[in-house]
Amino acid sequence: MKASAFTVATLLAVASQSTVAAELDVEITNLTQGLYFTPVLITAHDSEDKLFEVATEASAALQAMAEGGDISALVTQASASSSDIAENPAEGLLAPAASATAELTTTDGNEYLSVTAMLLPTNDGFVGLDSWKIPTEAGTYTVYLNGYDAGTEENNELVVDGSGAPGVLGIPAAPGGQAGTNGTGITTGDTNTMVHIHPGALGDDDLEGGNSDLNNTVHRWLNPVAKLTVTVK
Repeated sequence: MKASAFTVATLLAVASQSTVAAELDVEITNLTQGLYFTPVLITAHDSEDKLFEVATEASAALQAMAEGGDISALVTQASASSSDIAENPAEGLLAPAASATAELTTTDGNEYLSVTAMLLPTNDGFVGLDSWKIPTEAGTYTVYLNGYDAGTEENNELVVDGSGAPGVLGIPAAPGGQAGTNGTGITTGDTNTMVHIHPGALGDDDLEGGNSDLNNTVHRWLNPVAKLTVTVK
């Protein structure tokens, strides 16, 4: 049976629409009370070139971001795979309740959106969106983002000067100045070395000792940690 000209034309139009470039405004809002986001990375990419994937081991590039907020290796990785990139729309840290917006033009074939940034103060926590399919119809879409654990560092909840490099145990900074000191370290027994949903912070109320350097009235949090508002033009 021969397909009609109308059917063929329709199929071609649908196929073309599924890979067409898009103009996006991407706004990220920090929903937490006491966490800060390090420079945010937003990419549009194909189905293979992800920034991260749950239940897999973190790449070295993801580890560098999750432990120290360094997105440079992820940017290099995304550039090499011809992803479309928007980086650091907040021009630094994104504070609690603050928002930042990036404009992103996607190229043909880059149909998925991913987002990542380290959560401070955590050992290796990050806010993430993995491969959200970009709608083909114009409109405004809202997505809520979870906090993930890279699985590369123990969550000892100690703020340590000089930490943040991959493999150096400790939280590199606690923006906001409400963390404690001289903690002995949290021991959770979490041995999951894959990327997974972050269990959140425990903290305590002893700012001059205790187990954790995190303040349990400021730094405890639940998912979701961010809201993403995507406007497809």
